[in-house]
Amino acid sequence: MVKQAFILAIFVFVFLTGAAAPASDNAVIEENFATLDNWRPLHFDKTKKDTVYTASRDGGVTCLKAESNGSSSAILCNREFDVYQYPIARWKWKVSNVYLKGDIRRKEENDSPARLYVMFKYDPEKAGFFTKLRYSLAKKIYGQYPPRYALCYTWANKPVKDKIIPSPGFGEIRYVVLEAGGEQVGKWRQEEVNILEDFRRAFGKMPPATAAIGFMNDSDNTGEASTAWLSSLEVLRREVPPAETGIAARAKDQPVVP
Repeated sequence: MVKQAFILAIFVFVFLTGAAAPASDNAVIEENFATLDNWRPLHFDKTKKDTVYTASRDGGVTCLKAESNGSSSAILCNREFDVYQYPIARWKWKVSNVYLKGDIRRKEENDSPARLYVMFKYDPEKAGFFTKLRYSLAKKIYGQYPPRYALCYTWANKPVKDKIIPSPGFGEIRYVVLEAGGEQVGKWRQEEVNILEDFRRAFGKMPPATAAIGFMNDSDNTGEASTAWLSSLEVLRREVPPAETGIAARAKDQPVVP
């Protein structure tokens, strides 16, 4: 599948814009999705339908709305950041339903209604010989290096035993399962992750410094349909209590993952 075979190579375009100035003293990204000016679409396969991403509102909350119907594409944030300075990510998300035939552990069924990617920039000075060779070839094809690794924070379709799962198509991607199954469908769920800790648990080492974020709802393998919403996305310098940050403070009344 094109999505699986080229997802990291296509994600090369996320790193074309350069580092962004911090949104505030504590946050390098503070996104309420009133518009999508800071985001751009990413298309995988011209023969397939794209997921539709729009700036929307849900119950008075501005959010990113992602509608997938047998489709597959992503949306990428234009800002990159230093994950060692800003290791904490927070957001809220909601899905209308999970995919009954979807299973992130299987390549042929690898769809999910909500995925937030953290992609890590390739550094040729820290790569081994064979990795340099492979990425040099990718640069010749795409004009830029693809990301070196990616963490994919996922709303899985089914409960899973392991919370960190290797991608069935790429060794450079790890799924970190935050929600699973349909029990919380239709409810806003607030998430908070430590990117550095999750990377170390997923890959057994520390990550490259420069990272970027993307979001995806895809159903091209299952042919099913769902809608996902993403709101109140923050990438923070440290673990800041919700009352200290603008978006999180406005979202205190939302359900929180235990």
